[in-house]
Amino acid sequence: MDKTNFAKHLRQNMTDAEQLLWYHLRAYRLNGKRFRRQQPLGPYIVDFVHFGSRVIVEADGGQHNDSLSDKKRDAWLHAQGFRVLRFWNHEVLMQTDAVLAVIYDALKSTPAAKSE
Repeated sequence: MDKTNFAKHLRQNMTDAEQLLWYHLRAYRLNGKRFRRQQPLGPYIVDFVHFGSRVIVEADGGQHNDSLSDKKRDAWLHAQGFRVLRFWNHEVLMQTDAVLAVIYDALKSTPAAKSE
């Protein structure tokens, strides 16, 4: 499956944490910022991205604990100028307001290339 079709598959099969985050990030709901979900970016697909602020948001399950592939992925994304925010699924589900506050602060503290 190519990346575009795989991203479409991921959009149709989001985890509960991803669905909850998407509810809050979609349609300019977080401070008027436009996010994209399950977005192909180079060799990877990121959960959520705001291109203007170059902020990526990842909702991770236990399989990501101390993942070497995630470290390699994050290093590549950082080299491309992105800031990666990772949250555990249980944080997204149980502490949604705190997670959204961290994302909001990251958007404010990252110089935006353009307003979206």
